[in-house]
Amino acid sequence: MPVFDLFSKRQKRLKGEFPDVYQYEDIPERLRVQIVHIMRDALGDKKLPKTKEIYEFIHKTLCQEHGKFFLVNTEWFGDINYSEDVINFLLKGKDTDEVIDVIEVTFKLIDVLYRETLTRHETQPKIDPDDAINTLNIRFRENGVGYQYESGEIIRVDSQIIHAEAVKPVLHLLSDTRFEGANEEFLKAHQHYRHGDYKECLVECLKAFESTMKTICDNQGWTYQPGDTAKKLIDICLQNQLIPSYLQSQFTSLKSNLESGIPTVRNKNGGHGQGSQPHNVPPYFAAYQLHMTASTILFLIEAEKALS
Repeated sequence: MPVFDLFSKRQKRLKGEFPDVYQYEDIPERLRVQIVHIMRDALGDKKLPKTKEIYEFIHKTLCQEHGKFFLVNTEWFGDINYSEDVINFLLKGKDTDEVIDVIEVTFKLIDVLYRETLTRHETQPKIDPDDAINTLNIRFRENGVGYQYESGEIIRVDSQIIHAEAVKPVLHLLSDTRFEGANEEFLKAHQHYRHGDYKECLVECLKAFESTMKTICDNQGWTYQPGDTAKKLIDICLQNQLIPSYLQSQFTSLKSNLESGIPTVRNKNGGHGQGSQPHNVPPYFAAYQLHMTASTILFLIEAEKALS
């Protein structure tokens, strides 16, 4: 179903009642109910055998991963109503990360299974996967909850502008199978960030940055060694005119900016031994690293495209 710009929404905007800053700790009841509506429309008629199988798969996946027999019910009452237990867990779950798990597993199935292998008559969905995902992301934004479904995962969004202009385009470009390694590492960085593992986030950011440069070298036939560091890979890319010489001379700080950006942030805060004093990486610093990595990878891939 389309998202309607209702009178009540317009009035809230006029009054400044829509949140300007994303929050991540709570999934409001209103949003949970809206997501259930999307799920029901996208998964199809729950009375049909194939739709029942889908709900059972979601239920068993979540139960196995969380070490449970039921998601909400605590006693055995004969046959399990899988769809009811999944939806009740989404509506009543106390742990935000576990609620996000329900959304991620469900929409990954909608995105992949419903798009590639299921025919409409098997489940009779009311909306297609693109509509479901687009509506989900709109509902997240409307409710001021800082998550989006992108490239098969729920990722955290800190700045809508940066996300739209850097992170989302990078996820699209990295979906190219040639950049499979960099894509996996960048998504891991997001996952670590979402779970508060900020040191690991920095490590994966550097990996994604280096993997992107190695892939570009492979694409172009430029020689490098498997163990080359980011600094060496940057030198190789610049020596081979990934960035035109006139831009290198005009922006004399380009090389130093690349060298002192992602690798240095990671080395000082996420890599190597931390000594007698543990390094605490604050969330805003990890967010900066994610955004810097996205912008840099976008810059490098677009520069390679300009070579042809």
